[in-house]
Amino acid sequence: MSVHERRRLPADLELLLGDGGDRRGLSVELPPGTLVWPDPDYDRWRTHHRPSFWLSDDPVPAGLWSRLRREHHTSGLWPVLLEDGAQPWSSGQIAPDAPAEIDHFTAQGFMAETWADLARGYDVELTPFGTECPGLAEPGTPVADPDAVADWYADVIAERMTPLGLAAAARSADALVAIGWQGALHHNEWTVPLAAVVRSWEDRFGVRLVALGFNTMELSVAAPPATAAHALRVAAEHWTFCPDSVFQGPGTLEDYAEQILGQNFWSFWWD
Repeated sequence: MSVHERRRLPADLELLLGDGGDRRGLSVELPPGTLVWPDPDYDRWRTHHRPSFWLSDDPVPAGLWSRLRREHHTSGLWPVLLEDGAQPWSSGQIAPDAPAEIDHFTAQGFMAETWADLARGYDVELTPFGTECPGLAEPGTPVADPDAVADWYADVIAERMTPLGLAAAARSADALVAIGWQGALHHNEWTVPLAAVVRSWEDRFGVRLVALGFNTMELSVAAPPATAAHALRVAAEHWTFCPDSVFQGPGTLEDYAEQILGQNFWSFWWD
């Protein structure tokens, strides 16, 4: 199907793209929505010349996320279900960055630095690793197509009746930065390094970003850890990414590893 058959992007969505939407198209009919710009009082250190993302006015039905995901390769827009009401989305309490900034960070570097900081600052059970960062886990073995798993999980989340956002992003992890999400409260509120970790999970575990809340993140997982030993290594990564998953969850890496073993979604929340 050509771009002309798909129809050009609506004029407001073209503003999200640095190239003005040239050669982009979208055949999915969107519900009413608006463009979201960062509040200059909230994001006063940056200068933005275009909106950060498009936001539906109302919750969207199941199935819309997957239809938009299927056209990502032609629209250049990644869909994200956005929970928790108006704040921070429609109020503009966001701090977008250029996705190119993610290239300056690696999951390995983030994990090593954060492990050292957390191991010094918190009294937490790190058996069997102790204070020595174990490094990144080996890739998982896919149990299904990553996009199919993402479509399934998006339909599960859509049952909660959430609005939907569209962000200009080459891959799902980059949408975190394009939207300007700042939800890793009291941990790492600069989103760019976290997006580098999610990129790595895309490559190793077939992860896709599906939903965001004020301080939550929902990822689909097509290649989850299938053994207790592998899950423990992945749990170590999750601890540096979102300490509250362990601190305010099961309390130990080993117990947390049991929770994510074979699971096709990862849910994170920061307090």
